Amino acid sequence: MSRKILIVGGVAGGASVAARLRRHSEDDQLIVFERGPHVSFSNCSLPYYLSRVVNNSDKLVMMSPEKFKTQYNIEIRQENEVLSIDRKNKSIKVKNLATGEEYNETYDKLVLSPGGKPIVPPIPGIDKANKYTIRNVIDIVKLDEALKGEQKKVTVIGGGFIGIEAAENLKEAGHDVTVIEAMPQILRIFDYDMVQILHKEIMDKGINLIVDDKVTGFEEKSVLLGSGKSIDSDVVVLAIGVLPETDLAKSADLELGKTGAMKVDQNYQTNDKDIYAVGDVIEVYNPLFKDFFKLPLAGPALKQARSVADHINGQSVDNRGFIGTSVLQVFDYHAASTGLTESLIQHLNLGVKYDVVRIIPSDKVSLMPTNSSMHFKLIFEVPTGKILGAQAIGKGNADKRIDVIATVIKFGGTVNDLKDLELCYAPPFGTAKDVVNFAGYVGSNLLRGDFKQVQPSEIRSLYESGAKIIDVREPVEYNRSHIKNVPNIPLSQLRSRISEIPKDEPVYLHCRSGQRSYNATLALQKLGFDNIYNVAGGFLGISLFEYFNDTTQNREQIVTDYNFN
Repeated sequence: MSRKILIVGGVAGGASVAARLRRHSEDDQLIVFERGPHVSFSNCSLPYYLSRVVNNSDKLVMMSPEKFKTQYNIEIRQENEVLSIDRKNKSIKVKNLATGEEYNETYDKLVLSPGGKPIVPPIPGIDKANKYTIRNVIDIVKLDEALKGEQKKVTVIGGGFIGIEAAENLKEAGHDVTVIEAMPQILRIFDYDMVQILHKEIMDKGINLIVDDKVTGFEEKSVLLGSGKSIDSDVVVLAIGVLPETDLAKSADLELGKTGAMKVDQNYQTNDKDIYAVGDVIEVYNPLFKDFFKLPLAGPALKQARSVADHINGQSVDNRGFIGTSVLQVFDYHAASTGLTESLIQHLNLGVKYDVVRIIPSDKVSLMPTNSSMHFKLIFEVPTGKILGAQAIGKGNADKRIDVIATVIKFGGTVNDLKDLELCYAPPFGTAKDVVNFAGYVGSNLLRGDFKQVQPSEIRSLYESGAKIIDVREPVEYNRSHIKNVPNIPLSQLRSRISEIPKDEPVYLHCRSGQRSYNATLALQKLGFDNIYNVAGGFLGISLFEYFNDTTQNREQIVTDYNFN
């Protein structure tokens, strides 16, 4: 029996629902309503048009209404805005934006995928700013037009995905770019210690990065900050975040969740059994912290869309929740994250006992010319060893490593499982003991209590308190740069100079990345020391953690110079 299924929103979630519904049935009448002129466009690719990585705005549109009709027999009504839902009579009111005509359309099932709208806060003087948001193809074309001609001074407000990707592409296009983030860091999917790598990269590439400072006002050609700074700006890009488009839901008395997004059940049904919702407009369940959150990403939206189409056609839905897995490029670095971060565990007061693996191994065999360091952080539960989250930042395949961890998390895996994973190996691709395996080895060692450690973020306070820190690198490395006033006892001389190491106070050992100091820690433990701590991440981790704040806050360095290699 033929059904009439209406879909509100024609981008990732809506277009995917429609395509999957058609694969289920050739009989159903499918109509997609899209307020804008384009459907099925690549909104994640929008910033890349600014630098012409995507060289034509038409390429951002993946599928035309004509193709939807000829290939899928799906009717697309673009520039048609859904104004309201009449749940009692199972109909919607629609306005044709081209003609101004309003009309009603009945439905058997209704799917809402209106997405999210950019946040435009009521900051004093905002109407004076030459401001733009990035939501669709029209937005990015308008922004690009405003940038034509000579180099512009562009201020990007917001340090999330869109803000950082826009800033990078604006810089690549030759503009003078400032990024302003009200929080102490950009990209909250990373912990503060890890994101310093990206802070440095953005600054090194010539972007003026301002964190922990709020926009308090606008003038015609400037952005005013709480610190008293004034940033000259020809163009302002608002990338503060998105709010779910819940106006339709509210007016139809569809239930909202605790986050302010739409509430749906395990089948993505609303409190009306004939109305479903997917994508940025809904909140989803996170099995790691056992609560709901907003996750405005395309991947989850596509999975939700498939589930909705299946449920409408009588199939069961396997909804396991979402842990939040994502990746982005920041100039020369690839940065990926999955699951919980330390900051989220603390912010939510989860009461989880956990430990951290912090390693910086090579992502390929060191003989390979493309080899580089992979900064890797793994968070696991104590005493179970269950993996809770991970972050990877490097010039190599960070996404590959985090994809593996995300998969292991989904299956409830532990650090011991990471040790046993059989992963691809060839010198141009990885190492025989991959970054992921290496993390498993270190995690299992920590879980057994084989050694004690501290993080690079703890070194400044230890240094300032007069703690005993020893550098176990070779003299040539030490002479190049080191922590001020810290003695050098190379691993190669450790056993012959053991009398220089005290037993009556904690001693913190570091090398370049943490590997040699780990070996030194174990050797000293075997020689009767029980007061030894390895500095995870070593001098490289310390340098990266200290650099951005030293530079931007003009504070005194604890190192003679930095080492980033």
